[in-house]
Amino acid sequence: MAPRFSFSDRREAGRLLGAELRELEIDSPVVVGLPRGGVPVAYEVARELGAPLDIALVRKLGAPGQPELGIGAVGEDGAVIVDGETVAALGVGRDQIEAVVERESVELERRRERYRGDSAPVDVAGRTAILVDDGIATGVTAIAAVRWLRDRGAARVIAAVPVCPAGAFEKLRDELGELLCLERPPRFGGVGAWYDDFSQTSDDEVVELLRR
Repeated sequence: MAPRFSFSDRREAGRLLGAELRELEIDSPVVVGLPRGGVPVAYEVARELGAPLDIALVRKLGAPGQPELGIGAVGEDGAVIVDGETVAALGVGRDQIEAVVERESVELERRRERYRGDSAPVDVAGRTAILVDDGIATGVTAIAAVRWLRDRGAARVIAAVPVCPAGAFEKLRDELGELLCLERPPRFGGVGAWYDDFSQTSDDEVVELLRR
């Protein structure tokens, strides 16, 4: 079945998401994108809201042999969350998880140096942080990022995405606190199925959008 609605690209999705968020009349928000694909979406949201743009450096932990299947996530502060049900169903051992965490932590450090350099994250203490990605599948990365923002003192965190599975929406909303999702299809098929152009976002594009 073809998607009921698709976005032309991440930038269009961000403009539509920003328009929805503008209706909430949030005072002094900070927009935080998940690299890499969430940053073009977050950039447009930040423009719509006239808000500063930052990134949340969080990496999905892919299942051994199935890297696209998330079994958890690790943040730049080293905090790890694991989807216990998925790990148990796949029979993934602790040593396998530790190996994935080590590999993804190296990539996190590379991205921190590439994207932020010596710059500190935007201060979210006492403010509303809007966490943006190009879509949610399992939600483990978003959950880790929301926890990271709360640990940094955000008074309120809103997770905002163009698309997420209908079946996961209620569960994720319980985990995330506040979740805004434009499209909640009953038949999901992956985030990329909801974009006409879902080409990979490059490091250079992330750096350029943050610079702007």
